[in-house]
Amino acid sequence: MAKSHETEHPVKAFGLAATDSSGHLSPFKFSRRATGDDDVQFKVLYCGICHTDLHYLKNEWGVTQYPLVPGHEIVGVVTEVGKKVEKVKVGDRVGVGCMVGSCRSCESCKEDLENYCPKIIPTYAAPYHDGTITYGGYSDIMVADEHFIVRIPENMPLDAAAPLLCAGITTYSPMRYFGLDKPGMHIGVVGLGGLGHVAVKFAKAFGCKVTVISTSISKKDEALSHLGADSFLISKDADEMQGAVGTMDGIIDTVSAHHALMPLIGLLKAHGKLIMLGAPDKPLELPVFPLLAGRKMISGSGIGGMKETQEMIDFAAKHNIKADIELISADYVNTALERLTKADVKYRFVIDVANTLQQS
Repeated sequence: MAKSHETEHPVKAFGLAATDSSGHLSPFKFSRRATGDDDVQFKVLYCGICHTDLHYLKNEWGVTQYPLVPGHEIVGVVTEVGKKVEKVKVGDRVGVGCMVGSCRSCESCKEDLENYCPKIIPTYAAPYHDGTITYGGYSDIMVADEHFIVRIPENMPLDAAAPLLCAGITTYSPMRYFGLDKPGMHIGVVGLGGLGHVAVKFAKAFGCKVTVISTSISKKDEALSHLGADSFLISKDADEMQGAVGTMDGIIDTVSAHHALMPLIGLLKAHGKLIMLGAPDKPLELPVFPLLAGRKMISGSGIGGMKETQEMIDFAAKHNIKADIELISADYVNTALERLTKADVKYRFVIDVANTLQQS
């Protein structure tokens, strides 16, 4: 007979879990593994709420295993380390992002691209090496292999650092890989949400000219005056879009909703790159002719490897880049998720785990 969630491991843990596709979160007692030789245990202080959490909670991708404890933007303070751990010590500020394991031997892993490992182990809702299911950061305690631990610089606020472990690396990595990080380049950012607002900040830190592309005129002032974008395009305004045709070196598309690619491809210069970061649930129509007329490229990108994630956090700390957050209590999480479905947040909810997640 299989052990219960509370007894399968020796370390008691408490969090918030969904038990079905309603996605409603309720208090949940479970357990974490004992700290192994290569493991780091830490007290969770804050955890960001990502749109992926919503997809998993409602089983919109058809892969969710319940009970589900979401959360892959996790930060806290180290409470215990295994005897082989060298990267961090007790008391250090650390984080865990979207993955907690990989095979460590394939070509991708050897190239510090654990995120593309065929055997990647996501931070929640996936079988771990020992066969038990991983639980995320909507919880009071976390244990992870030190390889998947990120050190958080002292000058970075932990609450605003949490979303960078997903939204930050998801935008930073493609800009670096595709060479969209050179001063003077013109970069478009489609969608001004959790990913988009961080993409603007990184692009500006790289010295790029940044244009935000949105369906909503209400975001114009925020984009220009608060986030520092150089210009703003209403994607539904044909005249505005026509006026920007052929002006951009690259576009970071963060939108998960169904949308047309043709107008975006038109904004690119010859050899321009359109990088898809959102995950629409239905296939998008791909017009090929405009790609041929200018040797343009459409590609995708998903998070980043551990080496690059640490590089991203260090870069963010150096350039004072942090996510814009709304800090919430644990008992507000279900309301926050409802608001997230309506994009009613600027720009990332973060749960104040340590101060508000309490067993009744």
